[in-house]
Amino acid sequence: QVQLVESGGGSVQAGGSLRLSCEASGYTYRPYCMGWFRQAPGKEREGVATIYTGGGSTIYADSVKGRFTISQDNAKTMVYLQMNSLKFEDTAMYYCAVGYGGRCGKFEYSYWDQGTQVTVSS
Repeated sequence: QVQLVESGGGSVQAGGSLRLSCEASGYTYRPYCMGWFRQAPGKEREGVATIYTGGGSTIYADSVKGRFTISQDNAKTMVYLQMNSLKFEDTAMYYCAVGYGGRCGKFEYSYWDQGTQVTVSS
């Protein structure tokens, strides 16, 4: 069973930075992609960033392009989300996720964790 352990959430002032980390384990076949989506209270779920574990290509939501960077380690078991120039509207619960299907490009995943809170104060 896929297990995801996420860390790095917290509170920061607008303009600041945070880095989320996520380790995936327990799988038989390496996920096709890893990434994050977020959800703020009263808002719909929003895909944030995806990285394809095979080639390392990435996809970002327009709202975070140029500010967030997703990366993976050489073993392709860890994924990181570096978040810079954070804005108040980035405040949300962030979920680490992995995907096995062909919908990674639409930020649709197969498994995700319980999330970590990111709070940006203005």
